[in-house]
Amino acid sequence: MGSAAMTATAALTQEAQATTSSSQAKIVIAGAGAAGLSLASRLKQQMPRATIVIIDAKKDHHFQPGFTLVGAGLWSPADVTFRNADFMPSGIDWIEQNVAEFNPDANAVTTTGRQRVSYDFLFVATGLMLDYKRIEGMDTSLIGKNGITSIYAGPEAAAKSFREIDTFIDKGGVGLFGRPQTEMKCAGAPLKVTFITDDRARRKGRRDAVKLIYNAHSPAVFAVVPVNDRVKEMFAARDVTMNFNHILTAIDPGSKRATYATGPGLVTMEYDFIHVVPPMRAPDAVKNSPLPWQDGAFAADGWLEADKATLRHPRYPNVFAVGDIAGVPRGKTAASVKWQVPVVVDNLVAETAGREPTATYNGYTSCPLVTAYGKAMLIEFDYDGKLTPSFPFIAPLEELWISWLIEEKGLKGAYRAMLRGLA
Repeated sequence: MGSAAMTATAALTQEAQATTSSSQAKIVIAGAGAAGLSLASRLKQQMPRATIVIIDAKKDHHFQPGFTLVGAGLWSPADVTFRNADFMPSGIDWIEQNVAEFNPDANAVTTTGRQRVSYDFLFVATGLMLDYKRIEGMDTSLIGKNGITSIYAGPEAAAKSFREIDTFIDKGGVGLFGRPQTEMKCAGAPLKVTFITDDRARRKGRRDAVKLIYNAHSPAVFAVVPVNDRVKEMFAARDVTMNFNHILTAIDPGSKRATYATGPGLVTMEYDFIHVVPPMRAPDAVKNSPLPWQDGAFAADGWLEADKATLRHPRYPNVFAVGDIAGVPRGKTAASVKWQVPVVVDNLVAETAGREPTATYNGYTSCPLVTAYGKAMLIEFDYDGKLTPSFPFIAPLEELWISWLIEEKGLKGAYRAMLRGLA
């Protein structure tokens, strides 16, 4: 072998050693959603001698970014529903129960079947809980009836929501949109549903028959300043009324009235159509454990305490938070998981191989913001609210067909690859 070839071989060997660990640590992953499956795949590839246990009872896996397209009438529930078993890497132990208790002081969890599972390292990837009951009068059984919609409740709810959008447009009236005050997954989805309803009404020649009102929970419609400014401009141009500091607290399905908490007091609004986005919080098992933030903005809803750069728990350093459950300022999207998983895995690989962990997560969050059928803005940003476009040729604040194409044709394939640890 020539010297050049030997040098190249040595470089490849060093690179492989730098990205793998021979540790035989026992690793538990709580949750088999986007974060949990991606973690399992990456860890199995980079720590092949470790014992990896994933704990989750769910058999179906939902491609949640696609719920908007189901709600737009373009996809069916089957298009966003996979089998979890198809993405479980071989050689790991899947306990088909949920975690009922976290005991980080004993380095163990207990399942709903009362099975105690110990660990050297724990990755909490439980996702979050949709707390519809925090809105008085609201229940998921109401979705798809009497003008009540919510794409968040699942694929079937998204399909029912599309039918209600069409019924509302055909009949006319007042449509209410908004989002909760809590942290939430995919903060762009409520805006997408508003834009889709507007565009569908125009395409059916019924835009004059409907009044669309977006009730923002804060003084802004989106937390990232340039995006907020752009969306407000677009809403004004499309005759979408905007109210600010309106937090949905109750609905009366019988009288079709929604009640909002505002600065001056409660405000009641009549509706013919309402898209409900529920408050969101940590699942009970996490919320009732020692793992959540003890004070600060993330404490009330039980978000898991984590360093925002490393996603490591500051009080329990062998615990990591990944995905929606992480109590960090951004990152409740599938695109965030794609960036978070390599950070926590590479750092654990480095640590167990005796090297200094150096990987950091910058808060990357992505939202292909659908603004009409066939148009979207590809919004990407970090912890600082700075736009971080991945494609220099795609202007993030322009409505483009290519951004729509990424949403409709590209994301699902990339997502499935991410679950297998390939993206």
